[in-house]
Amino acid sequence: MLFPSDRLINIPVMGLQTGSELARTKSALIDPRNLKIVAYELIGHRLEQQPSLLLIEDIREISDIGIIIDSSDEFIGVEDVIKIHEIYDLHFSVFDKIVKDEKNNKLGKVIDYSMEPSSFVIKQLIVKRPLLKSFSDTELVIDRTQIIEVNDTTIIINHDEREPAPAERAVKAFANPFRGTSPQSEATRLRPPEQS
Repeated sequence: MLFPSDRLINIPVMGLQTGSELARTKSALIDPRNLKIVAYELIGHRLEQQPSLLLIEDIREISDIGIIIDSSDEFIGVEDVIKIHEIYDLHFSVFDKIVKDEKNNKLGKVIDYSMEPSSFVIKQLIVKRPLLKSFSDTELVIDRTQIIEVNDTTIIINHDEREPAPAERAVKAFANPFRGTSPQSEATRLRPPEQS
């Protein structure tokens, strides 16, 4: 089962030791190299440092009441882990990234994503189509296997949108079995057959 991006945003982070809400999730920290959520930035008046993060590996469970962790000792600062500090400084967001195919055709902008809750890997991107292309379909769902490159402004995908050839697209004319291949004049149809 996939979760939409907002499923784990602004939800309580609950501590097992106290049984109470310790903080709330503010945003996901995504590693652009593999499109994996590595931590959640937190908000709340009980936090000792700003910004505070919760690493994905410290989450015990995701339930109806929120994210469950052992205690507030799991919260870290940005500088506590070098890898996290590097990702945080990138200020990477999937939202509003332009999506293009490998031929540099613009397909739209990312408006949402779906992630797998067991691995916290982004599995699908939801792309809003440009105005002219939105008449046929307003959104595209891009699977992560289609992604070729992610940079600061653009996500490049392998977009194999095979359109049928013009001959395949043409509507085949309906063949009326009661009509001959060429129209005959009224006189021809009324004339008796010639005798030899």
